[in-house]
Amino acid sequence: MFHINEFKKMCGVSVRTLRHYDTIGLLKPVGKTEGGHRLYTMVELQKLQQIRFLQTIGFSLHEIKEMLDTDEWDWSTSLLKQLTYITSEQERLQRIEESLRELINGIAVDGEAFQIKTIIDLYHNHQAKEQLLTNWHTKNHSILEKVPKMGSSDPDSLEWIALVGQLNKHQHLGYTHPRIQQIIHRMEVKKEEDYAGEEAFLHQLWEIRRSEEQAAKHQLYPIAQEVLLFMEQAYDYYMEQASR
Repeated sequence: MFHINEFKKMCGVSVRTLRHYDTIGLLKPVGKTEGGHRLYTMVELQKLQQIRFLQTIGFSLHEIKEMLDTDEWDWSTSLLKQLTYITSEQERLQRIEESLRELINGIAVDGEAFQIKTIIDLYHNHQAKEQLLTNWHTKNHSILEKVPKMGSSDPDSLEWIALVGQLNKHQHLGYTHPRIQQIIHRMEVKKEEDYAGEEAFLHQLWEIRRSEEQAAKHQLYPIAQEVLLFMEQAYDYYMEQASR
C-alpha cells in the first residue's frame, strides 16, 4: 500500500485533490494509517489514471463518478455526446478567435480611431448571410476565398489590412505623395496577383464597399468613407500617372 504522500508523487496530483476525490466519493482510499493518513493500492492508481484521462477529454467529476460507478454504463452514447460538445466548443472558440483577430486587425486599419463597438456590431450580425457571396459563389468561389477577412490570419488578408492601415495613417501627406503612391502601387500589383481577370467582380465589390449601408449589409468591415475617398483619389492619380 502507498501512503498518500507517496501516492501523490506517483500519480502527479496534490494531496488536496486526493482528499477532494475522497470527500465526493470518486476515489476512496483502502484505509488509513494510525495517524489518519490515507492509504492506496495499485487498484486506486489505475482508477485515478482513468479519472485523469476522462478529465482530459472534458468530462466533469460528477459525470466521471457516474461512469465509473456503473457497470453497465453506455460508453458509446456518452462519448458521442462528449464529442458533440467538444465540436460545439471548437466552433465557439473559433468565433472568439476570429473576433480577437478582428479586434487586432481593426486597430491596424483604424489606428487610434478604432472603436470596439465596430467589432461588437459585426459580431452580433454574424448570423447574417452575405448576399455578395451568394451571388458570386458558384463561379467565383476561389476568388471569394481571397477577399480580405478581418478575422483571418492568412498572409494575403494581413497584407491588404496593413496597406489600408498605412493609407489611413498617412492621409495627411496627401494622395499625390510618393509614399502614398507606393502603397497604391503595391495594391495594384497585389490586385493583379489575387484577382487577375476579375474586374467585374472587383467593381461590384468596390460599389458595395463605397456604400455604408451595403457594406454593413454584407458584413464588410466598416472603413471610414474619408479613407475610401482618399484611396479612390490616390488610385485615380496613380492610373493617370501610369498612362503618361
